Amino acid sequence: MVFPQHLAALYSPRRADMLAIVVFALLSLAFGQTPTPCQSPMEWTGQRMVIDSSKSFYERARVYYDATNKRVRHVEEIEQGRERDFYDVLYLFNEKKEYRVNLHTKKCNVTTLTREFRPVGVPADAKFFGVAEIGAPNIPLEHLTTVTFGGNYTTDKVRYLTTVTSPDCVPIADNYYNDVTGYVETRYFEIRPGTVDPAHFQPDSSCM
Repeated sequence: MVFPQHLAALYSPRRADMLAIVVFALLSLAFGQTPTPCQSPMEWTGQRMVIDSSKSFYERARVYYDATNKRVRHVEEIEQGRERDFYDVLYLFNEKKEYRVNLHTKKCNVTTLTREFRPVGVPADAKFFGVAEIGAPNIPLEHLTTVTFGGNYTTDKVRYLTTVTSPDCVPIADNYYNDVTGYVETRYFEIRPGTVDPAHFQPDSSCM
């Protein structure tokens, strides 16, 4: 299966530039009191979609997230060019271990995690960029308020924009850019905050 062309068009670098312009324009919609960085849910289950159109890369994953214990699990469907793969990946940052199971071959690859845990949500030093409404603002339960923050991660020189709901601070989107990876966009959906069953953070039996 090739990379979905409609997604490639939607998430092109030109569209990314347009998105940045729109976000800056949202400053005019800001509330009288400037929003400050908020705390996103520490545990949740949901899904995410990652797009890197420059590399014809598309990922959709079921996510189990536990920031308290720095552990994350992705059940992934990945497309890159004409290649398509399925993985079950467990990241245990406190143990510095990654368990990656190829769901076709059932082979497990265990490696050492060298990168630090990066929470999903708004960094404490992020700067406010703008506020927007999604949906029909005059119809109850048919719209939500979003807040966008941005900044730089100094460790890997990444510029980012992060959008969350207000006031609950549930993640909606992350947009990253640096000179090595280029522009990468992540969308979150069907997020359900709450305690995640610890069984989801146990390595697959093929890894033992």
